[in-house]
Amino acid sequence: MSAQTQTQTQAPALLDSVASPQALRALRPGQLPGLAEEIRTFLIEKVCATGGHLGPNLGVVELTLALHRVFDSPRDAIVFDVGHQAYVHKLLTGRRADFDHLRQVDGLSGYPSREESPHDWVENSHASTALSYADGLAKARALAPHHSDQAVVAVVGDGALAGGMAWEALNNIGGAPERPVIVVLNDNGRSYAPTTGALATHLNALKHEGFAHRRNLFTELGLAYLGPVDGHDANAVEGALRRARALHRPVVVHVMTVKGKGYAPAEADPADCLHAVGPLDPATAQPPATTLPSAPSWTSVFGSALQELAAERADVVAVTASMLRPTGLNPMATKFPERVFDVGIAEQHAVTSAAGMAMAGCHPVVALYATFLNRAFDQVLMDVALHGLPVTFVLDRAGVTGPDGPSHHGMWDLTMLAAVPGLRIAAPRDAAQLRLLLAEALDTADGPTALRLPKAAAGADIPALAHMNGIDILHRSPSRSLDLLLVATGPLARPALAAAAELEEHGIGVTVVDPRWLVPVTPALEQFAARHQMVVTVEDSTRTGGTGAAIAQACRDAGINTAVANLGLPHAFLPQGPRSRLLTEAGLDGPGIADAALRHLDRADNDRRSPLRTS
Repeated sequence: MSAQTQTQTQAPALLDSVASPQALRALRPGQLPGLAEEIRTFLIEKVCATGGHLGPNLGVVELTLALHRVFDSPRDAIVFDVGHQAYVHKLLTGRRADFDHLRQVDGLSGYPSREESPHDWVENSHASTALSYADGLAKARALAPHHSDQAVVAVVGDGALAGGMAWEALNNIGGAPERPVIVVLNDNGRSYAPTTGALATHLNALKHEGFAHRRNLFTELGLAYLGPVDGHDANAVEGALRRARALHRPVVVHVMTVKGKGYAPAEADPADCLHAVGPLDPATAQPPATTLPSAPSWTSVFGSALQELAAERADVVAVTASMLRPTGLNPMATKFPERVFDVGIAEQHAVTSAAGMAMAGCHPVVALYATFLNRAFDQVLMDVALHGLPVTFVLDRAGVTGPDGPSHHGMWDLTMLAAVPGLRIAAPRDAAQLRLLLAEALDTADGPTALRLPKAAAGADIPALAHMNGIDILHRSPSRSLDLLLVATGPLARPALAAAAELEEHGIGVTVVDPRWLVPVTPALEQFAARHQMVVTVEDSTRTGGTGAAIAQACRDAGINTAVANLGLPHAFLPQGPRSRLLTEAGLDGPGIADAALRHLDRADNDRRSPLRTS
């Protein structure tokens, strides 16, 4: 019976008995196929109930069984890259009961978590890092004789291996034969998308042309090579890992797996829609009708808008780092495949390659998750902005993202990008503004631009009452009082309007504006500030160095004495949880903004009345 059809009522006898790696090692080899089947049934049931990374974990069941039978975790360090393939590892290290709350508030993380278990060595959810962690662990253990027999294992996918940092690490690992690091190459031919480039071609040759006993890319770098091994034969993988450990030198174990193994909809999913999922009906692999979005996502609006603009302008090209569909580029790739470039998991290369295209007369659109742009800041600064190149960055999942947790919240892009000279940053408040701002960005020829998009439904458009020098006025109190100016960035315009209504019930006159282009600060915003008693800025980014800080600095530089208070995300790593809940906890919903504005107004009024205050 397949994992897809086994019912919940059939007791998983083997899985019940495997609550630790020690219990797993006590099983007979012949019991492993049955255990793998039970694990797949468990994963399909739990991940379809809560959402999570389904395809990657179904593909590593036998591989993870073999890892925990050969290596004594956590004494032997097993580092997963990318960490979203660690669900089976969590299951085998005592966290089975926690899967009912996978990726939920105070629940099981979707990635390795040092707080959860000593078996999780790193909080690893950005790709191409495990080999560097492993290199450092091996160096430290070489300096401590009592650790010399402890293995260091890095599990890396063929997609993550394409990242430049992985090759920097391999260069060090292969150059030190006295430091044994075991690199387990989980090769399923894709990350989010099919693996691209010369490395993919080379790995295919190793898999299909019998290169096991010949020189290859890894042996040229100084590592031994074992494989290819059938990754769904636990005993074969276990044997290869035991041979690798016995070599006492750096070695690559090339394991071939099938993403989504054992679940027919995931195996037959060329678009990889079951890589990461929300709640699904496991029988159909479709979301329940109640969870279908009522409005298009920001990502889909961007995708259609870019395709339309690309049809009008032959100079528009697009670049992404193995995130073609998740960033909305698939419509353009379908219509103009020769003008869309997926460089694999290599954000730094993506940005500088885009710079090269801009130098040659193209206008590249680099579509990345906001959290992954962190990895390419130097390239944005020195390779694009220093040259004044017209490259547009579209940052998906900016701000609070939700269940992926601290590593995936797009909280730092505004702080970083606001420091880049010549870079203009926009945040659309609705779908109509997204289309307008994207067109304006593509019309910018004298420097880079960036647009921030949240992970959410776009919602209804918010019309402006008036426009003034690029600023949209969204609300004016009917009274003539100019007590408060609320500056709302992007999708926080809606809660800012709700806050304005609440503040008016307290007799406070409020103007709500959307600057559209956040950085640099337009002088018109300074003029608005000068006509109000206080300015409150609202942004779904950290307050440090963000939009509010830029507005406050601009007012000071212009000699405007209006007090400026900045509301934003806390200076901390935020946990996983629903976007709406996390924004509410940060005080960025309507009531939270109104309460904060009242406090700041009271404080400013008290300061004005204080006899100790000097002019």
